[in-house]
Amino acid sequence: MTSNSLPERAVRPLAERMRPCTLNEVVGQPHLLATGAPLRVALESGRIPSMVFWGPPGVGKTTLARLVAQYSEAQFLTLSAVMAGVKDIREATAKAQLALKAQPSQRTVLFIDEIHRFNKSQQDALLPFVEDGTLILIGATTENPSFELNGALLSRLRVFVLRPLDEAAIADLLQRALTDRERGMGETADVIPQGWLTRIAEAADGDARRALILLETAVELSRAAGDKDDALLERLVGRGLRRFDKQGDNFYDQISALHKSVRGSDPDAALYWYARMLNGGADVGYIARRVVRMAVEDIGLADPRALPMALQAWDAYERLGSPEGDLAIAQVVVYVAVASKSNAVYTAFGAAKAAVEKHGSLEVPLHIRNAPTRLMKNLGYGAGYRYDHNEADAHAEGQQFLPDALAGSRFYQPTSRGLESKIAERLAQLRKNPGSNRERPL
Repeated sequence: MTSNSLPERAVRPLAERMRPCTLNEVVGQPHLLATGAPLRVALESGRIPSMVFWGPPGVGKTTLARLVAQYSEAQFLTLSAVMAGVKDIREATAKAQLALKAQPSQRTVLFIDEIHRFNKSQQDALLPFVEDGTLILIGATTENPSFELNGALLSRLRVFVLRPLDEAAIADLLQRALTDRERGMGETADVIPQGWLTRIAEAADGDARRALILLETAVELSRAAGDKDDALLERLVGRGLRRFDKQGDNFYDQISALHKSVRGSDPDAALYWYARMLNGGADVGYIARRVVRMAVEDIGLADPRALPMALQAWDAYERLGSPEGDLAIAQVVVYVAVASKSNAVYTAFGAAKAAVEKHGSLEVPLHIRNAPTRLMKNLGYGAGYRYDHNEADAHAEGQQFLPDALAGSRFYQPTSRGLESKIAERLAQLRKNPGSNRERPL
C-alpha cells in the first residue's frame, strides 16, 4: 500500500506522517543540530552518549530519538514510562543483550518517553546497563531532569534542552505538510489562505504537533463549509492557551519572572507575566499571595501602602472571582512595580534570625524585664528602666534593649528611598547618642 493511499492517510495522523526522516528535515533546534552543534557532532561522529531530551511538547524529542538510532544504525526499542515497569526494562535489556551476542558491534537505543514518571527503583534498574553500554538510553521529558531524575542516573546522561519552535519554523512545516504528496496532504498551496497558515502557526504556541492537527482540521472544515471564511478558522483555533503547568518549571519560571519584573520596577513586564499566567490557567489566589510577599519583601517600609493594597486586592478577587477580580490583582501588580523599593526589613529580619542562631539564649537585660512580684523586684527586675513617654521627645537616650552581647548591633538599615528616607532621618536622630547604643559588628 503506497504512503499516500487513503487507508494510510485515514489511519496515520498528519503529524506522524510528517515526522522527519533525516536531520535536514528537522525544523528548529539549531543550537543542537546546526553544523558544529553538539548533537549533530555526536550523530555524525557515531559517538552516541546516553542522553535526555528536555523540552515542551511537540518540539521533536521522539523524532530526534529515532534519528539517533537511525544514524547509529542501532536497534530501536521504545517504552512509555506511563505504562512500563521494571519487567519491561528487563525485557528490553534482554533484547539488547541478545543483539550484542549475535553481533558485538550492534547497539541498542532504548527510548523512554516521559521518563520523569519512572520512580527511583525503575530508574535504578537502568543504571548497570547504561553504565556498561548495553543500552544507549534516551529519555524524553517535559519536566526539569534536575528534580525528576535521580542523581545516579542523571550523572550518566547528557542533557539536551529543546526549545519551542518559532512561528517561522512552524509556518514552514505547515506549508510543507500542506503540499507534500508523499506524506502530507497533497494539496495545492492556495487551498487555504496564507493568513490561515500564519494564524495556525501563532496558535500552535511552539508545538509542531498541535500545528499539524490544526492544519488537518482546518482543511477538512474549509472543504465541508465550501469557503475560507476567517471566522471559521477562529472558531477552530479558539482562545489558545500559552504553555503553562501548575506544578512544573513553566509555573515557577513565570512566577519568578513576575516577581523579578516587580522588583525591577517594570510594570509592563509585570502585567505581561501576570496575563501569561492567567492565560495558562494559574490560580489567581496564588498570584495574589505572591504579590503580598512582594509588597513586604521588596517594598517594605519604602511604601507601607503596598501591603494593605495587596491585601485589599486579594480580598476583592475573593469576593468577585474571575474575570472581574483579575483586574484588582492587575492594579496592585502595577502599583507594586512602580512603588519605591526596599528590602531593608527583609534583610534586617534575616540578620536578626542569624544572630539568634549564632548567640543562642542570651539573657534579657534586667532593667527591661517584667517585675510583677516583690521577689522579682528584689532581684533587680525592672530596676533602672526609664519610661520613654516621660522623656524628652518620648525617647530615653542611651537606654539598652538588646542583650549585653549584642549591645549596639544594627540589623535594620533603612534606605534613602520613599518613606524609608524619613525613617532613616529619624533613626539617625535617635541613634546620635554614642553611649551604650554604639554600633558593633554582628
